[in-house]
Amino acid sequence: MTAAQRPPGPSEDSGPNPTEAAATAGLEGPAEAIERLRDWAKNRLGLSLSARQIDAFAWYLDELLRRNAQQNLTAVVDPLGIAVKHFLDSLTLVPLLGPASGRMVDVGAGAGFPGLPVRIVCSGLRLTLVEATGKKAEFCRSVAEGLALKGVDVLHARAEEIGRDPHHRQTYDVATARAVAALPVLLEYLLPLVRVGGRVLAQKGENAAAEAHQSQRALELLGGRLRQLHVVELPGVAELRYIVEVEKTAATPEAYPRRPGIPAKRPLLH
Repeated sequence: MTAAQRPPGPSEDSGPNPTEAAATAGLEGPAEAIERLRDWAKNRLGLSLSARQIDAFAWYLDELLRRNAQQNLTAVVDPLGIAVKHFLDSLTLVPLLGPASGRMVDVGAGAGFPGLPVRIVCSGLRLTLVEATGKKAEFCRSVAEGLALKGVDVLHARAEEIGRDPHHRQTYDVATARAVAALPVLLEYLLPLVRVGGRVLAQKGENAAAEAHQSQRALELLGGRLRQLHVVELPGVAELRYIVEVEKTAATPEAYPRRPGIPAKRPLLH
């Protein structure tokens, strides 16, 4: 049974690093894409992926390709694109998380990004995935179970509902999201979930600086403070990406988040 066929459990065993030639060989099948991921993670992010973690990403890639043909889970359908735009992009969060374990919530997780790749690498992380689309939530659950990832919960729900649930409100160390909404809207989804002293790490595109400027009122109302915009460069992707880091400095008022649909219709703009 090959690594791609076998759902591996997490492990800290180290695997061999690929050569620079392997990362630029021009081969784009699933195995080659995963080898490139290993090299990029090491050279760009300082992450030495273990043999078991590589097996996990290989299985995840094959499972996503197989299920996507039936369920349309992602618009990215080539192995190398998935390795770069989903796996590597997700892993850019890891250097910002630090070595300590904690609780992270990923809102609008889709097919598991960025939460599941981060959890594959960070074995001590307790992860909650929030996804409003049933087939995507089910896929996330099947991947977490197939990879035997402990401490992963998948919620089929809207962010506005989870943000008012006392079991989740202001309990997480980190809240993250990718390609969900403009930053003023996204902050209303994420900041209510974060404890005071915790952080929001929002993955955004080229408009991140403009969106951050538009978010001043939302930050003031929701108890957040902009700390930094981290630049992200992905191999083969011309557009710069950013991680917007926000610190939770005060408790979010009980009025937020507003009922489902309202944050997107009436953003907290200045």
